[in-house]
Amino acid sequence: MRLSSAFRSIALALIAFAGLSSAARADDGYVQLTIIKAGWIIGGNGGSGVLDFHGRRYALSIGGIDYGLVFGGSRAVLRGRVHNIWRPSDVAGAYAAGGAGIVVGGGVRGIVLTNARGVVLELSGTQLGLMANADLSGLAISLH
Repeated sequence: MRLSSAFRSIALALIAFAGLSSAARADDGYVQLTIIKAGWIIGGNGGSGVLDFHGRRYALSIGGIDYGLVFGGSRAVLRGRVHNIWRPSDVAGAYAAGGAGIVVGGGVRGIVLTNARGVVLELSGTQLGLMANADLSGLAISLH
């Protein structure tokens, strides 16, 4: 009797521990963003997107500014993974990036961004337009 009771207690403790440890980890999702960017010295960007997280889709809005050498306009469609999110609202926030590049016609773009909550966006996709930049960019994502 005493052995089976101890065994049951240990088994219940292991099951509870396994459940807590799996719930204590942040999760991943997928995102697709369409970003329109235009400027002359100071530029702006805006667009929309979708977050796929735990089988549900959440609409996203995108806006931001660029400052530095910015000339032209482009449209980028980026897709990728979102890491380190607990709930969909974690994706919302400001993301900063510095970079340089030139697009004439079309090209491939890849970028990794992080917000203040530690959410990491790993994105890649295509960019079309005429855009030359060597700038600091700010991107704000909000959840609808």
